[in-house]
Amino acid sequence: IEQILEDSKALETEATTGEAKAQADYEKFVADSNALIKELQDQITAKTKAVAAADEDKAEAQQNLESTKSELESLAAYEADLHGECDFVLKNFDIRQKARLQEMEAIMSAKAILSGAK
Repeated sequence: IEQILEDSKALETEATTGEAKAQADYEKFVADSNALIKELQDQITAKTKAVAAADEDKAEAQQNLESTKSELESLAAYEADLHGECDFVLKNFDIRQKARLQEMEAIMSAKAILSGAK
């Protein structure tokens, strides 16, 4: 009977020790899990903020791109107009030069006539 009592006490002590160890392991697991969950939530928050900032930067870059495209289109139109004007001036340069030369000759003739009339 004493042997049974001793075995019973040893078994009870072993069970109590095992339960205490299991409880400690469980508490450590819960603490580690909570720490990991908190860390992952912090990472999610940080990444969400980074995505929001990236989206904002993308929207700003898209707006700048559209503005730049619009400016380039207006500059291209201005360049085309200016090119047309320059082509007109170059095309008519000889004609205009000849006309100015004739005007100068006419003025010289008029000057000579008026000088002789005095």
